[in-house]
Amino acid sequence: MSNAGIEISGRIEKMTVFTVVLPVRSRRDHGIGAVAGEIKNVLVKLETADGIAGWGEASPWAAFTGTAEAAAAALDGHLRAVVVGRPAAHVTRIMAHANAILVGNWEAKAALEMALYDVRGRELTVSVSDLLGGRVRDHIPLSVSIANPDFDEDLELADRIVADGVRLFKIKTGVAGHAFDLKRLETLKQRFPEVEIRVDYNQGLTPLEALRYVPDIDSFEPGFIEQPVPAENWEVMKTLRGKIRSPLVADESVFTPAEAFKAAREGIADAFSVKIMKSGGMRRGQEIAAIAAANGMPCYGGDMFETGLAHLAGTHMCAATANISLGCEFYQATYYLETDLLQSPFPATDGRVTVPTGPGLGIAVDEDKVRHFTVEQAN
Repeated sequence: MSNAGIEISGRIEKMTVFTVVLPVRSRRDHGIGAVAGEIKNVLVKLETADGIAGWGEASPWAAFTGTAEAAAAALDGHLRAVVVGRPAAHVTRIMAHANAILVGNWEAKAALEMALYDVRGRELTVSVSDLLGGRVRDHIPLSVSIANPDFDEDLELADRIVADGVRLFKIKTGVAGHAFDLKRLETLKQRFPEVEIRVDYNQGLTPLEALRYVPDIDSFEPGFIEQPVPAENWEVMKTLRGKIRSPLVADESVFTPAEAFKAAREGIADAFSVKIMKSGGMRRGQEIAAIAAANGMPCYGGDMFETGLAHLAGTHMCAATANISLGCEFYQATYYLETDLLQSPFPATDGRVTVPTGPGLGIAVDEDKVRHFTVEQAN
């Protein structure tokens, strides 16, 4: 039987790129920079000739992966020609073409792949996690980051999220001095003995500082310690791993499957943080997790400053990938953004994320909200 009819019915005939600016609730400090006031993200909407629409999101950070301006330009100026006129069923072929014509720009590629899978899932009335291999879990433990320079405000947040059932915190360290980091760890450990506390430096220490300070942090027995030093300092990561008992997680050191292969081979970490924005999509995130699994390493579902839309893609990836087993940090839509962009709330309740079962990404985008927060649009 020919499948030509299926391909024709699923052709993408229109692509729209939206740059949105969204207010946030507080300042958040990280080892490589701060975020305050607002975030700027890029959304892409794909529409088929049959009237099916799919959405994707690029959530860049200039200090980490790139800029919103670059993501919007990549989608509008380079990736539009790759996808318009092609069937959504050809998502793997389209993404291979995207990687062939455009180096990097992982967030833009993640957004494109996300929208294609959303379209395809809606065409077939199956969820994206089904398209990614089928879910191995229906719920994912939720981690919320402690990153406000005003620690009293963060304690108020901590009280609220613990009441909501959250049992994973990740403290952003290496910003305001080692004494401040120790004070927060001690306070949180005493106040919330039921919570697993993890630590993330976001490259915030020099190699010498890391060798001096990380063993102190290790004495608190955190769930893990993430990326203490700049991404290229692999030898320091290996040295630290040999000095501490807590698991060491690589984030900024591992963007691509090739980097994951080398990092596992050289033993720089005990686990990887997998983020669709740095890997360039859900499939490449799964490739990184597979490399980790082959080396006996678990993974963690990380994210950037995302709305519920990108959170949904991350959720489906984690649901369909057994080795992403350390929970996820998809909390921004619920606890950080003043307004999310989904029609119904992102499903983070009782300290966990529930994987949507509806077609595509599972929750529709609120287009009125998108239009309200849009500062630039390309058709």
